[in-house]
Amino acid sequence: MLSNLLLEEYNNINSLLSKSIDKFTNKSVLITGANGLIGSYIVDFLSYINSENQLNIKIYALSRSMDKLKQRFKNHLNIEFLEQDLNEPLKYNLNFDYIIHAASNSHPMAFSKDPVGTMKTNFIGTLNLLDSLKISNGKFLYISTGEIYGNNTGKAFVENDLGIVDTKISRSCYPESKRASETLCMAYSQQYGVCVNVARLCYVYGPTITETNSRADAQFLRNALNNENIILKSKGLQRRTYCYVADAVSALLYILLNGKNGEVYNVANSDSIVSVSEYANILANIANVSVSYEIPDEIESRGYSKPADSILDSSKLQSIGWKPFYNIHTGLEHTIKLKKENLC
Repeated sequence: MLSNLLLEEYNNINSLLSKSIDKFTNKSVLITGANGLIGSYIVDFLSYINSENQLNIKIYALSRSMDKLKQRFKNHLNIEFLEQDLNEPLKYNLNFDYIIHAASNSHPMAFSKDPVGTMKTNFIGTLNLLDSLKISNGKFLYISTGEIYGNNTGKAFVENDLGIVDTKISRSCYPESKRASETLCMAYSQQYGVCVNVARLCYVYGPTITETNSRADAQFLRNALNNENIILKSKGLQRRTYCYVADAVSALLYILLNGKNGEVYNVANSDSIVSVSEYANILANIANVSVSYEIPDEIESRGYSKPADSILDSSKLQSIGWKPFYNIHTGLEHTIKLKKENLC
């Protein structure tokens, strides 16, 4: 039984996609990273509309752990689970109409402890998935990151900005492998005719955040849910573009169904541009806790990016018809409520 909040979110996404949702009818959709923040919400939503709209979608949820897939989606009846390490050639002889590639290390502790693994999964995993589409007519959506732009130049980043990333530090394992994978997508499009889009995400948050995620906002949420003070590891002056997971998923599906082949789109919410400190204080007010400050240890700090603003401009995506529904206040309210109800 869906909660009213999730039903509202799913209905908003469904209404946004109403003119193109039928493109999913009788199609097969593969979602990699299906246990993650974004992948799990995509699987949940597709499962819902598959039943509500009678679309007959074949939904494939892929992860490295079959046990985690079965636990996460134990209440879903219309999903097929695929256990796969994307660093290895695909072991399933299946053809997909759509692939949403959401599998990636995406938090600071992973970047610090396993920079090589982060790069391998991003690049080799993308290579293996693109190879599977060379002889089919499937469409590939690569989920990239606003980190590919590097440090902010004092203005919001648009898709044509090239950005500068310091290749001499291991922390660049994430943005550099994402940049390389974007180029790989365009190479497969040009050489083999694969239909591709790239979505560059800002800071996505929501109730589907995993317990192992070491990002600052994930730690803030765990503090809030435990009725503990939210701990900031800096003054938190850097400004970020945030996006609630329901809006991020609606954007990704909108790009998948409506994006022009070969185009790149920023995914962000202009109503959710706040500093890290402001984000923490909004969450603290909702959860009725306080904010305190603590300096990170050396290992943890290696995974963090250098303090700088990171603002993405989503005008290009909005120009083709997408719009967000949830500002930072409403998104965080939904996050707290759904987490407390253990519904995601």
